[in-house]
Amino acid sequence: MLHTSPARPPALAIGPAAPAPGRGAVDLTVVVPAYNEEHRLPRTLDTICRYLRSSPGRHAEWELIVVDDGSSDATAAVVRRAAEAEPRIRLLTPPAASPTAGSSARNHGKGHALRLGVLASRGRRVLLTDADLATPIEELAPLHDRLDAGSAAAIGSRAHPEALIEVDQHPLRRLAGRAGNRLIRAVALPGVRDTQCGFKLFDGDRARAAFGRSRLDGWGIDVEILRAFRREGWPVAEVPVRWAHQEGSKIRPLDYGRVLLELLRLARRGVRERIGAGDRAVLLAYLLLSVLLYKGLWAHVGHRYLVDSGQDQNQWEWFFAVTAHHVLGLDDPFFTGLQNAPLGVNLMANTAMLGLAVPLAPVTALFGPGATWTLVLTCGLAGTAAAWYWLLRKRFVRARRAAALGGALCAFAPPMISHANAHPNFAVLFMMPLIIDRLLRLCEGTRVRRDGVVLGLFLTYQVFLGEEALLLAALGLVLFAAGYAAARPARARAALRPLARGLAVAVAVCVPLLAYPLLWQFFGDQSYHSVLHGPAGNSPRAFVEFAGRSLAGHQATADALAMNRTEQNAFFGWPLLALTAVVVVWLWRDPRVRALGWVAFAASVLSLGRTIPVPWTGITLPGPWRALAHRPLFESVIESRVAMAAVPALGILLALACDRLCASAPAGPDGDGGAAGPGGGAGGGRGLRIAGWAAVTAALLPLAPTPFTTADRVPVPSFIADGTWRAHVPEGHTLVPVPLPSPGDAEALHWQTTAGLGFPLPGGYFNGPDGPERTGVYGPQYRFTSALLAEVSRTGRVPRIRQEQRRAAREDLEYWRAGAVVLAPQPGDEALRVTVERLLGWQGEWIGGVWVWDVHGGM
Repeated sequence: MLHTSPARPPALAIGPAAPAPGRGAVDLTVVVPAYNEEHRLPRTLDTICRYLRSSPGRHAEWELIVVDDGSSDATAAVVRRAAEAEPRIRLLTPPAASPTAGSSARNHGKGHALRLGVLASRGRRVLLTDADLATPIEELAPLHDRLDAGSAAAIGSRAHPEALIEVDQHPLRRLAGRAGNRLIRAVALPGVRDTQCGFKLFDGDRARAAFGRSRLDGWGIDVEILRAFRREGWPVAEVPVRWAHQEGSKIRPLDYGRVLLELLRLARRGVRERIGAGDRAVLLAYLLLSVLLYKGLWAHVGHRYLVDSGQDQNQWEWFFAVTAHHVLGLDDPFFTGLQNAPLGVNLMANTAMLGLAVPLAPVTALFGPGATWTLVLTCGLAGTAAAWYWLLRKRFVRARRAAALGGALCAFAPPMISHANAHPNFAVLFMMPLIIDRLLRLCEGTRVRRDGVVLGLFLTYQVFLGEEALLLAALGLVLFAAGYAAARPARARAALRPLARGLAVAVAVCVPLLAYPLLWQFFGDQSYHSVLHGPAGNSPRAFVEFAGRSLAGHQATADALAMNRTEQNAFFGWPLLALTAVVVVWLWRDPRVRALGWVAFAASVLSLGRTIPVPWTGITLPGPWRALAHRPLFESVIESRVAMAAVPALGILLALACDRLCASAPAGPDGDGGAAGPGGGAGGGRGLRIAGWAAVTAALLPLAPTPFTTADRVPVPSFIADGTWRAHVPEGHTLVPVPLPSPGDAEALHWQTTAGLGFPLPGGYFNGPDGPERTGVYGPQYRFTSALLAEVSRTGRVPRIRQEQRRAAREDLEYWRAGAVVLAPQPGDEALRVTVERLLGWQGEWIGGVWVWDVHGGM
């Protein structure tokens, strides 16, 4: 996947011709980059040559290359004179900047000069040293010792505790330099004390390979080369040296910032180079599929509604709108009084998805919450597929087709599509592959502290995307760890220690970042202890049937086996389950396959719930979820959702199987081939491949998702849309819809977002506490008036109203600080209108398409 650029044009060489590396090799090449160094070079060249001549045992054959990087003084002339006295000195100059530039070339930068020098070198070892000899040439000996001991490179370090600083810099310059160096280390090269020291000794062949692939022309090349050595696994030693600050140094404190900018540009360029045309095609296919699924929303953004989302689209758009309102207004994003007035809503204790709602606040403010809703769903599904594709290509398979199919199943499997109707916190899971990759890095134990810090940041961010999804992912990872430990106990024991250390670092990062948000979530206003759902396990039949949105599915069949259309958490279909069983048996020797098979099986069984009804019999068996049902955190989980932990396991198993099928096929021009895994040899003959791809097609095609059904939104009454409400709801008062908004009817939230969140609402659709035990429930605690109006809306019957009911209604309106009571046209609205008139004692006014009762002046 990585495409390298062609070699750079050769330098103009003055002195002996430079043979190709490996021919006419010498023991040591010293490379000195020079820019306007006519005053220092005579002494520097003389010192280096005398030292090399004095150690013929170590340096029997040597060369000294000076790269004049476009100097405007007599640097080149100085080197020519020195070369006349010592033929082993060579001068290199970059080619002219343009055909009209004459013999002078512009200054390209230290990185460019070093690259030319190293690529022209013949040394079995290559020393890079600055022209000022701030580190004396005599410090070369300990660097040689480290290469003799097996290192591929040795860095002369000023920052090593044993280094000797003979002449230090000005305190301010030293402070700025150290700050810049620490920033570079933290961002790009942790573990190296001195990234910018100009005294480094390399194994010659490896140096030429690394510099040949380098891209940076400035100061950042030091970091780029060391990162290349680390990436290749070539050991680098850091050796304390003597160092003395020299006046006229070319590097300035601001150059550390330029190094970071260079590294950023290098990273961007590397991403473009690593993502080949085939990869871009896969990612584009994911995006196009996601757009096709949500074409109804895109057809008229903000004016279409997902039919199967129930009231969740209203709720999510309200979450996006209120978050943007708070963020841009510099208010607390964890709490709002705009819903459930006067108590408010604890947003941290709800699925507000602040990790996306906050950064997308400008989008919400400019284009409306409907645009944010559409964007999050569409890009979220495509991004999740892309993240799984990346992980599969990096960690599990070589064949692009295998990774593409596995990533597609991970993101577009029936449970994911079901939640993509209404629950982006379960459908937008692009962080999960990144978290898994970081955990695998920790198991390798190479950079535990850095990977632990990154993991901690990833986990913190995922908390603000979806905590329940993270909990289910953690459960799946624990199941995988148990399965893998059973299959490879020695490997698991070896990984345990670095993993535990990394997790401890991650926790240390998470705790201070999440302390306030989690304290607010669990102990702040309108917090609650748990949300009790009651038994909600999957039916065993749901696993072999097809979901309502699947190509082979039938809505009526799926509806009978699931809570609702947003909770079709199984429905993998019997062909995929049969294929998975075959794959596990076929690749059984691969311990990863055994562990993944265990995850899929265990998660599916757990998702059956506390009791397991045996299909077509009256027998009910106890389910393993009983062991977790009353545990902290798990008591709030809808157990049927645990089947979602099986989705990545099935996707990775599919990718491994497809990779094996691709293993014996010819590789494409962009690396679209495969390799056999630990389970055996190549994928077999042509007949086996044809049968295998036919089975994959038969398993996946019936699961292909169909576009989500959308409908035109219910028009917002002009009383709300044109701002008429402002004359009836004074500031600090609420607008009371009839019936009050609830999880069953949250259209009033759409009114509120259309009105720019100009008025608060009593009631609403959210999670909040109920009763003295503060048990979590959906929606507000009912008061007399809200319960009465809900009953009238359900039955269509006008109750008998006495003075006692009128008094209770008056108290409720005062509690809500009501400004106006509003009734929009709806089924049964006549009974509601009569009930409100009898409760208030007067008739409402028909204004802007709704009945309005002004109550802020009292009843």
